[in-house]
Amino acid sequence: MNDEVPAAVMPGPPVEDSASDPSAPAPLGVPRAPTGNADVDAALRRLADADHLATDGHVEVYEDVHGALRDALTALDARPGPPAPTRHPTATPQ
Repeated sequence: MNDEVPAAVMPGPPVEDSASDPSAPAPLGVPRAPTGNADVDAALRRLADADHLATDGHVEVYEDVHGALRDALTALDARPGPPAPTRHPTATPQ
């Protein structure tokens, strides 16, 4: 019987993982529940990108999400609603 370990399974150099490297990006663990609004849900999914970036990369993600949420709110204001009630032209003001 041969006691040698094949080269393919011999341990290599230690691999750094994010748990042992405090400066590595780590997920924030913030839950994101669907809202039912496709635009808002897409913006919230974009927040997950920050989990894989160093802190200096978060600003771009947050600015994108802020802009998307602002656009979603603006779109809500721009949607036509029911027509405003109108007075009959011969009605007198009360």
